[in-house]
Amino acid sequence: MLSETVLQQARAEMLDWQGSGMSVMEMSHRGKAFISIAAQAEADLRELMAIPTNYKVLFLQGGASSQFAMVPMNLLRGKAGADYINTGAWSKKAIAEARRYCQVNVVASTEKSGFSTTPVQSGLQLNADAAYLHYVPNETIGGVEFPYIPESADVPLVADMSSTILSRPIDVSKFGLIYAGAQKNIAPAGLTVVIIRDDLVGQTIAGTPTMSDYATHVQSDSMYNTPPAYAWYMAGLAFAHLKNKGGLVAMAEINQRKAAKLYAAIDHSDFYANPVTRESRSWMNVPFTLADAALDAAFLEEASERGLMTLKGHRSVGGMRASIYNAMPEAGVDALIELMADFEARYG
Repeated sequence: MLSETVLQQARAEMLDWQGSGMSVMEMSHRGKAFISIAAQAEADLRELMAIPTNYKVLFLQGGASSQFAMVPMNLLRGKAGADYINTGAWSKKAIAEARRYCQVNVVASTEKSGFSTTPVQSGLQLNADAAYLHYVPNETIGGVEFPYIPESADVPLVADMSSTILSRPIDVSKFGLIYAGAQKNIAPAGLTVVIIRDDLVGQTIAGTPTMSDYATHVQSDSMYNTPPAYAWYMAGLAFAHLKNKGGLVAMAEINQRKAAKLYAAIDHSDFYANPVTRESRSWMNVPFTLADAALDAAFLEEASERGLMTLKGHRSVGGMRASIYNAMPEAGVDALIELMADFEARYG
Protein backbone atom coordinates (compact mmCIF):
# COMPACT_ATOMS: atom_id res chain seq x y z
CA MET A 1 0.00 0.00 0.00
CA LEU A 2 0.83 3.66 -0.29
CA SER A 3 -0.34 6.15 2.29
CA GLU A 4 -3.59 7.85 1.32
CA THR A 5 -2.05 11.16 2.40
CA VAL A 6 0.86 10.62 -0.01
CA LEU A 7 -1.47 9.61 -2.85
CA GLN A 8 -3.66 12.66 -2.30
CA GLN A 9 -0.66 14.99 -2.43
CA ALA A 10 0.60 13.29 -5.59
CA ARG A 11 -2.86 13.70 -7.13
CA ALA A 12 -2.97 17.39 -6.23
CA GLU A 13 0.44 17.94 -7.82
CA MET A 14 -0.03 15.61 -10.78
CA LEU A 15 -0.63 18.28 -13.44
CA ASP A 16 1.25 21.16 -11.87
CA TRP A 17 4.04 20.74 -9.31
CA GLN A 18 4.16 23.86 -7.10
CA GLY A 19 3.26 26.28 -9.87
CA SER A 20 5.91 25.02 -12.28
CA GLY A 21 3.32 24.22 -14.94
CA MET A 22 4.75 20.70 -15.18
CA SER A 23 4.04 17.32 -13.74
CA VAL A 24 7.05 15.79 -12.01
CA MET A 25 6.91 13.15 -14.76
CA GLU A 26 7.58 15.86 -17.34
CA MET A 27 10.54 17.53 -15.64
CA SER A 28 14.16 17.30 -16.67
CA HIS A 29 15.97 15.37 -13.98
CA ARG A 30 18.77 17.94 -14.31
CA GLY A 31 16.48 20.93 -13.88
CA LYS A 32 16.34 22.99 -10.70
CA ALA A 33 12.84 21.78 -9.82
CA PHE A 34 13.64 18.08 -9.80
CA ILE A 35 17.07 18.58 -8.22
CA SER A 36 15.29 20.29 -5.32
CA ILE A 37 12.88 17.34 -5.02
CA ALA A 38 15.78 14.88 -5.01
CA ALA A 39 17.80 16.85 -2.46
CA GLN A 40 14.85 17.17 -0.08
CA ALA A 41 14.09 13.44 -0.35
CA GLU A 42 17.67 12.55 0.57
CA ALA A 43 17.73 15.04 3.44
CA ASP A 44 14.50 13.65 4.87
CA LEU A 45 15.70 10.05 4.57
CA ARG A 46 18.95 10.94 6.29
CA GLU A 47 17.01 12.57 9.11
CA LEU A 48 14.55 9.70 9.48
CA MET A 49 17.25 7.03 9.64
CA ALA A 50 19.91 9.17 11.35
CA ILE A 51 22.34 8.26 8.55
CA PRO A 52 25.93 9.22 9.49
CA THR A 53 27.77 11.70 7.28
CA ASN A 54 30.30 9.08 6.14
CA TYR A 55 27.55 7.20 4.27
CA LYS A 56 26.36 7.93 0.75
CA VAL A 57 22.67 7.64 -0.16
CA LEU A 58 21.87 6.52 -3.70
CA PHE A 59 18.56 6.36 -5.58
CA LEU A 60 18.98 3.72 -8.28
CA GLN A 61 17.11 1.50 -10.71
CA GLY A 62 17.13 -2.27 -11.16
CA GLY A 63 15.39 -3.34 -7.98
CA ALA A 64 16.98 -5.15 -5.06
CA SER A 65 17.67 -8.05 -7.43
CA SER A 66 20.29 -5.97 -9.27
CA GLN A 67 22.00 -5.42 -5.93
CA PHE A 68 22.54 -9.17 -5.63
CA ALA A 69 25.25 -8.70 -8.29
CA MET A 70 26.35 -5.15 -7.52
CA VAL A 71 27.23 -6.04 -3.93
CA PRO A 72 29.95 -8.59 -4.80
CA MET A 73 31.14 -6.52 -7.78
CA ASN A 74 31.81 -3.59 -5.47
CA LEU A 75 32.58 -5.12 -2.09
CA LEU A 76 34.88 -8.08 -2.78
CA ARG A 77 37.88 -5.71 -2.82
CA GLY A 78 40.39 -8.40 -3.76
CA LYS A 79 39.03 -11.06 -1.41
CA ALA A 80 38.04 -14.51 -2.60
CA GLY A 81 34.86 -15.08 -0.67
CA ALA A 82 31.89 -13.60 1.16
CA ASP A 83 29.66 -14.89 3.96
CA TYR A 84 25.91 -15.30 3.45
CA ILE A 85 23.10 -16.30 5.80
CA ASN A 86 20.32 -18.31 4.17
CA THR A 87 16.88 -17.78 5.71
CA GLY A 88 14.56 -17.94 2.71
CA ALA A 89 13.79 -17.29 -0.93
CA TRP A 90 15.49 -13.88 -1.18
CA SER A 91 18.60 -15.12 0.59
CA LYS A 92 18.82 -17.99 -1.88
CA LYS A 93 18.56 -15.64 -4.86
CA ALA A 94 21.28 -13.39 -3.45
CA ILE A 95 23.51 -16.41 -2.84
CA ALA A 96 22.99 -17.79 -6.35
CA GLU A 97 23.92 -14.45 -7.93
CA ALA A 98 26.96 -13.92 -5.71
CA ARG A 99 28.32 -17.32 -6.75
CA ARG A 100 28.88 -15.86 -10.22
CA TYR A 101 31.59 -13.64 -8.73
CA CYS A 102 33.09 -15.30 -5.68
CA GLN A 103 33.23 -18.21 -3.28
CA VAL A 104 30.08 -18.01 -1.18
CA ASN A 105 30.32 -19.29 2.38
CA VAL A 106 26.85 -20.08 3.72
CA VAL A 107 27.55 -19.46 7.39
CA ALA A 108 24.09 -20.54 8.55
CA SER A 109 20.98 -21.92 6.88
CA THR A 110 17.49 -22.65 8.20
CA GLU A 111 16.37 -24.47 5.05
CA LYS A 112 16.09 -27.83 6.84
CA SER A 113 13.49 -26.31 9.16
CA GLY A 114 11.50 -25.08 6.17
CA PHE A 115 12.74 -21.54 6.81
CA SER A 116 10.59 -21.27 9.91
CA THR A 117 13.16 -19.55 12.12
CA THR A 118 16.37 -17.51 12.15
CA PRO A 119 19.82 -18.69 13.29
CA VAL A 120 21.22 -17.40 16.58
CA GLN A 121 24.38 -15.32 16.59
CA SER A 122 26.43 -18.15 18.12
CA GLY A 123 25.38 -20.41 15.25
CA LEU A 124 26.98 -18.20 12.58
CA GLN A 125 30.21 -19.77 11.32
CA LEU A 126 31.78 -16.47 10.28
CA ASN A 127 35.06 -16.07 8.40
CA ALA A 128 37.38 -13.29 9.51
CA ASP A 129 38.74 -12.91 5.96
CA ALA A 130 35.32 -12.64 4.29
CA ALA A 131 34.76 -9.58 2.11
CA TYR A 132 31.39 -9.01 3.78
CA LEU A 133 28.49 -10.73 5.58
CA HIS A 134 25.13 -10.60 3.76
CA TYR A 135 21.71 -11.29 5.22
CA VAL A 136 18.03 -10.55 4.64
CA PRO A 137 16.53 -9.10 7.85
CA ASN A 138 13.00 -10.03 6.76
CA GLU A 139 12.01 -12.79 4.35
CA THR A 140 8.69 -11.74 2.88
CA ILE A 141 7.56 -15.14 1.60
CA GLY A 142 8.13 -17.09 4.80
CA GLY A 143 7.40 -14.24 7.19
CA VAL A 144 10.69 -14.77 9.02
CA GLU A 145 12.50 -11.83 10.58
CA PHE A 146 15.77 -11.50 12.47
CA PRO A 147 15.15 -10.32 16.02
CA TYR A 148 18.71 -8.95 16.16
CA ILE A 149 21.39 -7.40 13.95
CA PRO A 150 24.14 -9.94 13.34
CA GLU A 151 27.57 -9.08 14.71
CA SER A 152 30.24 -9.32 12.01
CA ALA A 153 33.31 -7.88 13.77
CA ASP A 154 35.46 -6.02 11.20
CA VAL A 155 33.68 -7.57 8.22
CA PRO A 156 31.19 -5.16 6.55
CA LEU A 157 27.58 -6.14 7.19
CA VAL A 158 25.27 -6.00 4.14
CA ALA A 159 21.48 -6.13 4.42
CA ASP A 160 18.61 -6.41 1.95
CA MET A 161 16.09 -4.26 3.83
CA SER A 162 13.51 -4.08 1.06
CA SER A 163 10.67 -5.11 3.35
CA THR A 164 11.77 -3.57 6.66
CA ILE A 165 13.34 -0.22 5.85
CA LEU A 166 11.65 2.67 7.70
CA SER A 167 9.49 0.31 9.77
CA ARG A 168 11.53 1.07 12.92
CA PRO A 169 14.76 2.82 13.95
CA ILE A 170 18.03 1.03 13.15
CA ASP A 171 21.67 1.86 13.83
CA VAL A 172 22.98 2.48 10.31
CA SER A 173 26.56 2.61 11.60
CA LYS A 174 26.44 -1.17 12.18
CA PHE A 175 26.17 -1.74 8.42
CA GLY A 176 28.57 -1.39 5.55
CA LEU A 177 25.75 -1.33 3.02
CA ILE A 178 21.96 -1.33 3.11
CA TYR A 179 19.83 -1.73 0.01
CA ALA A 180 16.07 -1.75 -0.44
CA GLY A 181 13.64 -1.96 -3.31
CA ALA A 182 11.12 0.81 -2.70
CA GLN A 183 7.95 -1.01 -3.67
CA LYS A 184 7.25 -2.65 -0.33
CA ASN A 185 7.68 0.07 2.26
CA ILE A 186 8.54 3.33 0.49
CA ALA A 187 7.20 4.14 -2.98
CA PRO A 188 6.06 2.67 -6.30
CA ALA A 189 8.24 0.08 -8.00
CA GLY A 190 11.23 1.24 -10.02
CA LEU A 191 13.36 2.80 -7.31
CA THR A 192 16.06 1.17 -5.19
CA VAL A 193 17.66 2.93 -2.22
CA VAL A 194 21.30 2.15 -1.40
CA ILE A 195 23.06 3.40 1.73
CA ILE A 196 26.80 2.70 1.56
CA ARG A 197 29.75 3.59 3.78
CA ASP A 198 32.34 5.79 2.07
CA ASP A 199 35.25 3.38 2.33
CA LEU A 200 33.38 0.70 0.37
CA VAL A 201 33.02 2.84 -2.76
CA GLY A 202 35.39 2.67 -5.70
CA GLN A 203 37.04 -0.77 -5.49
CA THR A 204 35.14 -2.84 -8.06
CA ILE A 205 36.21 -6.13 -9.59
CA ALA A 206 37.63 -6.10 -13.12
CA GLY A 207 34.99 -5.87 -15.82
CA THR A 208 32.33 -4.22 -13.68
CA PRO A 209 29.92 -2.29 -15.95
CA THR A 210 29.84 1.46 -15.44
CA MET A 211 26.24 1.34 -14.26
CA SER A 212 27.08 -1.35 -11.69
CA ASP A 213 29.82 0.72 -10.03
CA TYR A 214 28.57 2.55 -6.94
CA ALA A 215 31.22 5.20 -7.56
CA THR A 216 29.47 6.11 -10.82
CA HIS A 217 26.32 7.01 -8.94
CA VAL A 218 28.08 8.66 -6.00
CA GLN A 219 29.96 10.98 -8.36
CA SER A 220 26.80 11.87 -10.30
CA ASP A 221 24.38 12.22 -7.34
CA SER A 222 22.42 9.20 -8.67
CA MET A 223 21.89 10.98 -12.00
CA TYR A 224 24.48 9.36 -14.26
CA ASN A 225 21.53 8.49 -16.47
CA THR A 226 17.87 9.42 -16.20
CA PRO A 227 16.78 8.16 -12.76
CA PRO A 228 13.33 6.77 -11.82
CA ALA A 229 12.28 10.35 -11.23
CA TYR A 230 8.60 9.94 -10.35
CA ALA A 231 9.24 7.08 -7.94
CA TRP A 232 11.98 9.21 -6.35
CA TYR A 233 9.46 12.05 -5.95
CA MET A 234 6.92 9.66 -4.42
CA ALA A 235 9.57 8.39 -2.03
CA GLY A 236 10.20 11.96 -0.96
CA LEU A 237 6.49 12.42 -0.21
CA ALA A 238 6.55 9.21 1.85
CA PHE A 239 9.61 10.37 3.81
CA ALA A 240 7.97 13.70 4.62
CA HIS A 241 4.78 11.90 5.66
CA LEU A 242 6.71 9.64 8.05
CA LYS A 243 8.38 12.67 9.62
CA ASN A 244 4.97 14.23 10.17
CA LYS A 245 3.74 11.03 11.83
CA GLY A 246 6.53 11.17 14.40
CA GLY A 247 9.37 9.40 12.62
CA LEU A 248 10.53 5.83 12.96
CA VAL A 249 10.01 5.57 16.72
CA ALA A 250 6.31 6.24 16.16
CA MET A 251 6.21 3.83 13.21
CA ALA A 252 7.81 1.09 15.28
CA GLU A 253 5.09 1.42 17.91
CA ILE A 254 2.36 1.26 15.27
CA ASN A 255 3.90 -1.63 13.35
CA GLN A 256 4.58 -3.69 16.45
CA ARG A 257 1.02 -3.16 17.62
CA LYS A 258 -0.44 -4.16 14.26
CA ALA A 259 1.61 -7.35 14.13
CA ALA A 260 0.96 -8.27 17.77
CA LYS A 261 -2.82 -8.14 17.44
CA LEU A 262 -2.80 -10.20 14.23
CA TYR A 263 -0.55 -12.87 15.72
CA ALA A 264 -2.75 -12.92 18.83
CA ALA A 265 -5.80 -13.61 16.65
CA ILE A 266 -3.97 -16.53 15.04
CA ASP A 267 -2.54 -17.95 18.26
CA HIS A 268 -5.85 -17.83 20.13
CA SER A 269 -7.54 -19.87 17.44
CA ASP A 270 -7.50 -23.58 16.62
CA PHE A 271 -8.60 -22.74 13.09
CA TYR A 272 -5.57 -20.65 12.02
CA ALA A 273 -1.87 -21.35 12.41
CA ASN A 274 1.43 -19.55 11.81
CA PRO A 275 4.48 -21.71 11.00
CA VAL A 276 7.21 -19.35 12.27
CA THR A 277 8.89 -19.61 15.68
CA ARG A 278 7.68 -16.79 17.90
CA GLU A 279 11.05 -15.08 18.28
CA SER A 280 11.49 -14.91 14.48
CA ARG A 281 8.06 -13.67 13.46
CA SER A 282 7.94 -10.80 10.99
CA TRP A 283 6.31 -7.48 11.77
CA MET A 284 5.73 -6.92 8.06
CA ASN A 285 4.55 -10.25 6.59
CA VAL A 286 2.27 -12.59 8.52
CA PRO A 287 1.67 -15.97 6.86
CA PHE A 288 -1.08 -18.20 8.18
CA THR A 289 -2.90 -21.34 7.17
CA LEU A 290 -6.48 -22.46 7.64
CA ALA A 291 -7.30 -25.75 9.32
CA ASP A 292 -8.69 -27.00 6.01
CA ALA A 293 -6.85 -25.82 2.88
CA ALA A 294 -9.99 -26.59 0.88
CA LEU A 295 -11.49 -23.45 2.43
CA ASP A 296 -8.73 -21.17 1.12
CA ALA A 297 -10.64 -20.11 -1.99
CA ALA A 298 -13.76 -19.24 0.00
CA PHE A 299 -11.69 -17.22 2.48
CA LEU A 300 -10.01 -15.25 -0.29
CA GLU A 301 -13.33 -14.58 -2.00
CA GLU A 302 -14.87 -13.24 1.19
CA ALA A 303 -11.76 -11.18 1.86
CA SER A 304 -12.00 -9.61 -1.59
CA GLU A 305 -15.66 -8.78 -1.03
CA ARG A 306 -14.64 -6.86 2.08
CA GLY A 307 -11.89 -4.98 0.28
CA LEU A 308 -9.07 -7.08 1.75
CA MET A 309 -6.79 -7.77 -1.20
CA THR A 310 -3.69 -9.82 -2.09
CA LEU A 311 -3.96 -12.18 0.88
CA LYS A 312 -3.09 -15.32 -1.06
CA GLY A 313 0.16 -16.84 0.19
CA HIS A 314 3.13 -17.31 -2.11
CA ARG A 315 2.77 -20.36 -4.33
CA SER A 316 5.82 -21.98 -2.71
CA VAL A 317 4.24 -22.05 0.76
CA GLY A 318 0.47 -21.76 0.16
CA GLY A 319 -2.04 -20.53 2.70
CA MET A 320 -2.43 -16.83 3.36
CA ARG A 321 -0.03 -13.96 3.83
CA ALA A 322 -0.96 -10.56 5.22
CA SER A 323 1.61 -7.90 4.34
CA ILE A 324 1.22 -5.07 6.83
CA TYR A 325 3.83 -2.56 5.72
CA ASN A 326 4.04 1.03 6.99
CA ALA A 327 1.16 2.33 4.88
CA MET A 328 -1.31 -0.36 6.01
CA PRO A 329 -3.52 1.37 8.58
CA GLU A 330 -4.34 -0.37 11.82
CA ALA A 331 -7.98 -0.39 10.70
CA GLY A 332 -6.96 -2.72 7.88
CA VAL A 333 -5.54 -5.22 10.36
CA ASP A 334 -8.68 -4.92 12.48
CA ALA A 335 -10.81 -5.64 9.42
CA LEU A 336 -8.80 -8.78 8.65
CA ILE A 337 -9.11 -10.01 12.24
CA GLU A 338 -12.87 -9.42 12.07
CA LEU A 339 -13.10 -11.48 8.88
CA MET A 340 -11.01 -14.27 10.40
CA ALA A 341 -13.24 -14.49 13.45
CA ASP A 342 -16.43 -14.44 11.38
CA PHE A 343 -15.12 -17.05 8.93
CA GLU A 344 -14.03 -19.36 11.76
CA ALA A 345 -17.43 -19.04 13.42
CA ARG A 346 -19.07 -20.34 10.27
CA TYR A 347 -16.54 -22.93 9.11
CA GLY A 348 -14.53 -23.88 12.18
